[in-house]
Amino acid sequence: MTRVNIFRRLRLPAILAVVAALIITACNPANFRSQAVQVPTLIGTLLGGPSTFNYALNESLYTTYVLGLVYDSLITENPLTKKLEPALAKSWKISGDGLRIEIALKEGLKWSDGKPMTADDIVFSYNGIYLNPEIPAPSKDSLKINERGDTPKVRKIDNLTVEFSIPEPFAPFLRWVGGIPILPKHVLEESIRTKGPNGNPQFLRMWGLGTNPKDIIGNGPYVIDSYVPSQRVILKRNPNYWRKDDLGNPQPHIERIVYQIIESTDNMLISFRSGQLDSLEVPPEGFSLLKREEKKGKFTIYNGGPDTSTSFIAFNLNKAKNSKGQAFVDPIKSRWFNKKEFRQAIAYAIDRETMRINSFRGLGELQNSFVYVESPFFLPPEKGLKVYDYNPEKAKKLLLQAGFKYNTQNQLIDNDGNRVKFILLTNSERKVRQDMASQIMKDLGKIGIKVDLQILSFNAYLNKLKVTNDWDCYLGGFGGGGVEPHGASNIWKVKGASHAFNLGPQPGGQKMTGWEVSDWEKEIDSLYIKGAQELDENKRKEYYYEYQRIASEQLPFIHLVTRLDLQAVRDRLQGIKYTALGGAFWNLYELEITEN
Repeated sequence: MTRVNIFRRLRLPAILAVVAALIITACNPANFRSQAVQVPTLIGTLLGGPSTFNYALNESLYTTYVLGLVYDSLITENPLTKKLEPALAKSWKISGDGLRIEIALKEGLKWSDGKPMTADDIVFSYNGIYLNPEIPAPSKDSLKINERGDTPKVRKIDNLTVEFSIPEPFAPFLRWVGGIPILPKHVLEESIRTKGPNGNPQFLRMWGLGTNPKDIIGNGPYVIDSYVPSQRVILKRNPNYWRKDDLGNPQPHIERIVYQIIESTDNMLISFRSGQLDSLEVPPEGFSLLKREEKKGKFTIYNGGPDTSTSFIAFNLNKAKNSKGQAFVDPIKSRWFNKKEFRQAIAYAIDRETMRINSFRGLGELQNSFVYVESPFFLPPEKGLKVYDYNPEKAKKLLLQAGFKYNTQNQLIDNDGNRVKFILLTNSERKVRQDMASQIMKDLGKIGIKVDLQILSFNAYLNKLKVTNDWDCYLGGFGGGGVEPHGASNIWKVKGASHAFNLGPQPGGQKMTGWEVSDWEKEIDSLYIKGAQELDENKRKEYYYEYQRIASEQLPFIHLVTRLDLQAVRDRLQGIKYTALGGAFWNLYELEITEN
């Protein structure tokens, strides 16, 4: 659960997550090109394989990297100008009261299989999929506009025009309804109507990893050509893509992308230094070495400042039981985790400055809020954001006040004499995560808490968080949120698909009983709704400020360090317009390669 807010649903962040993380390698003709067909090819790497090819159900970063290039939305945002621009849409009109948006499609749009794209596809994508109560689409959370959970109404005006309407003001209205990828009605409609043996729509089983990639129909710059599990995904240019350059030539100019699945940042660094990679998200441990080689290697390291992603640990606050009557979390541990003082003590016990220096090699900044520090909605500490600087003595004091005590071996125990210990879950692909986890284990050991590490591949890690709910505490992150807080609504709304620390029942998911929601969770949910409904930016700030005050007091997420956004790109890639929010590859469709 990284870069993504895989769960923020404007098209721009989805594309930026793709292109900012795109790792491009010099091509190996022996492996990926025939002698007869020489085409511009970039080879990217993924730290993990995709978890599905069904965009609407996706909650995986690595799936987003792939499918973000297969689908387009109606509107996108230019990270240079920060303005919304047409994508699949030709134009839009907003009513004077702001409650209706009429969007007209470009003429002649086609799906990758050659079928025409029309207003019917838009209406189907929203009414049939994203807003369908039987479909657990993460994007649904960001489209709820009030306490009742009302969502936009979508209707067809003519073959190329649709109208979105809402009953109340909604500040992110255009940004969100325009930013969700459109899916093909002619391919998916039957799967929505047809029910499986368990009564759920067959759509929930559509386009899994066993699907022939050539059967996956899109409208974006690329289509999936082939997929070999644990090895690679190959995409080729969509012959029916709508973009053309000024001379009328089809875009993107780069005809093929190969994503190699390499589950190690160390191996990526080795490949870049040996000349195999043209671009690299620079890991902290590799920066000083690469900086010395910048001129010789003919590449530039771009620095976008603090990354838009978050990094944190979160405890499982879920008190529910599964269908067998078994608690998701050991009741003894659950009592600890659900004490605010326990979470605050953990925050004080983690030496984040040492983590910044050691794990991040100084290439990061301490993080204290879910809101991007460059956002106008970020709450500064002087206005009430609670900050947890390293203070192990204060941590111990909080624990004693909360009813914990120390035994003769200086181990922390609860009132019933149970040793305080838990499992910290994280994913294996990024070395910095493992370094962070090791330090957390040592830091908490100093206040008498035993931490065991569980390090899994990303998809196995995600399965625990989203499917089985079988975890104590996890080290992870969401990311790419940009300046608009509403992008995290699926995380903070109590019924959100990414309300990870207390995940409730989800459509098509496992049954649970006894799920409880705290008053402070409900208050944040309400503030998110009010923030989205308020059109005055200064008033919106106050709602988001208050949510951050509550979150920093209750600590469902204990923030750690955010990395600097560092990316190395070789000079053979032409047309790069680097921005802090967009990275190096936000305009992938117009980039060119100067050599093959």
